[in-house]
Amino acid sequence: MEAILKDPAGAVIGLDFDGTLAPIVADPAAARIHPEAPRVLAELGRHVKAVAIVTGRPVATALRLGTGLTDAPGSADAPGSTDAPGSTDAPGLADVPGLVVLGHYGFERWEDGRVSAPPPPPGVLEAEAELQLLLVSLGVKGVAIEDKGRAVAVHTRRSADPEGTLEALREPLAALAKKHGLVVEPGRLVLELRPPGMDKGHALGLFLAERAARSVMFVGDDLGDLAAFDAVRNSGLPGVNVCSGSAEVTALAERADIVVDGPDGVVALLRELASAFKGH
Repeated sequence: MEAILKDPAGAVIGLDFDGTLAPIVADPAAARIHPEAPRVLAELGRHVKAVAIVTGRPVATALRLGTGLTDAPGSADAPGSTDAPGSTDAPGLADVPGLVVLGHYGFERWEDGRVSAPPPPPGVLEAEAELQLLLVSLGVKGVAIEDKGRAVAVHTRRSADPEGTLEALREPLAALAKKHGLVVEPGRLVLELRPPGMDKGHALGLFLAERAARSVMFVGDDLGDLAAFDAVRNSGLPGVNVCSGSAEVTALAERADIVVDGPDGVVALLRELASAFKGH
């Protein structure tokens, strides 16, 4: 952390989205960014070399959920928001200067209002077409299928036995993924089928090299963020790994330099950093 504080202009701040900037909720489509996060990230962006969000979400979804607002006009905003329900005036991720969003573990990239990405892999569509029948054949109930475009995720949080259902699905989903040339990414009560060849660590490492970073901090909460933690350790740069702590996943806390209390703790830490940078 000392290197980042002494030389903020050389620092890259990388962050996961769900569980880090946005609280985990039962319905992934209902997730919303912490209402204070966009303003804090905008302040950080004025001081550091780059702020990058590295997420398994599609770029478009992360940006939409990054407004802190719901989609339906007249619906309630995220807790703590002072904007009127249905308002479009609340700051969002798209308003953060210089922000880069690396979606789908780095397969997609959003920067300066533009998205770049290779064509969607056919294996994802084929696996998704078979997934519903597979779940029916297994007698699995109460799970949610999330179409991510370049990946498909199965969430067990709303089932009667979330942990038991997750375990029961591991082998069948691994077989389905293998059949279609995909890999399974485990997470907090979710199993995601996605293309191989990219993960958060690879995406972060490439970004650090591209920006000629002199220091790095990464903040995450889930198993998919372990690769990014490794990228920080292996970068050769002064680095800090921060865990957005939860009772559901402990592996990150065991390897983190700093553990904070969920998205509230993440925002508080980022606010402290921004305040420290102002003093330079």
